[in-house]
Amino acid sequence: MGQSIGIIANPASGKDIRRLVSYATVIDNQEKVNMLKRIVLAAQSFGIDQIYFMPDSFQMGVRVIQDLNADHSLKARCEILELPCKDCTGDTTMAAKKMEELDVGCIIVLGGDGTSRAAAKGVKNTPILPISTGTNNVYPVMAEGTVVGMAAAFAAKGFAEGSALEEICIRDKRLELYLNGDFVDIALVDAVIVEGQWIGARAIWETERIRDILVTRCHPASIGFSAIAGSLTVVTPEEDFGYTVKADFSKERKTGGSRNGTTSAEVLAPVAAGLLQPFQIGNHGKLQINRDYQYKMKENCMVALDGERELRLREGDLLTFRITREGPLRVDIKKTLEKACYAGGFRLSQERQQGWNKEES
Repeated sequence: MGQSIGIIANPASGKDIRRLVSYATVIDNQEKVNMLKRIVLAAQSFGIDQIYFMPDSFQMGVRVIQDLNADHSLKARCEILELPCKDCTGDTTMAAKKMEELDVGCIIVLGGDGTSRAAAKGVKNTPILPISTGTNNVYPVMAEGTVVGMAAAFAAKGFAEGSALEEICIRDKRLELYLNGDFVDIALVDAVIVEGQWIGARAIWETERIRDILVTRCHPASIGFSAIAGSLTVVTPEEDFGYTVKADFSKERKTGGSRNGTTSAEVLAPVAAGLLQPFQIGNHGKLQINRDYQYKMKENCMVALDGERELRLREGDLLTFRITREGPLRVDIKKTLEKACYAGGFRLSQERQQGWNKEES
């Protein structure tokens, strides 16, 4: 890993249909550009001299470079990757893969859970720093651009040898999906089996269509369908298991009666910002890591991965889920900056070099 970072910014994030059916925040692209400027200025201040941008339809990278050059404040070499721009998740996956080939020290990913998932499909060992540009996300975190740039710089530079990478990163879990025995896709947070085969606006929010929920992590403070599992238990990113919840559509549950002597269970969960919906709980429990869980489809349906409909299934298909530790290497911002602090990374003196690679003047 070298003195470079990559930046992937999704121009479509923060604008999906959940902004119409809930009170989620809309993040416009100009605000993303402003955030990217702060990231670049902070990263170059701590020695990053090469920054690669994913090309996008709004030309965010181009705008950042032009504006900072106009201010005479750009010192790092900035480059827009020469890749096709098709305005789809494949752009993110392709850009992440190219950045890893270029040996960048860290990839900053601006977007939602879906953007992080797409980036994760393109990298193996390059640390990623997922930043949320909305209010309906579980995997990426909300953070100020200046802090993001600092953390990315220290992650890329200070741990170039990899000797202390485990101190600031976690190798995340992921849900692997196999259709009739063939590997087809992944999810970082949740996979939800929903009735019907229409894609529509891709995002889902209607709990009455849900059949099964599988998660790698869950917490009651989350927003989204993992919050349904989070209303029953807490599973942290560090724990080597996941959780599953099955919907119960039995007549007894709907009428508030009992089934097999068990009182009906119903939870109220925040499936979108300001949108809390009830969910009838059926069987639920832990998903062990590196173990296959199979579902024989009894009807035509779809699987939503990290909140978006992705995979069509037909009656009779065999769907297999497996949780592994083959997810991306994710940078922890606070741990990274704490490590930098104790190593003297912020001191404008010779002490600053202790524990970090020497900065180029």
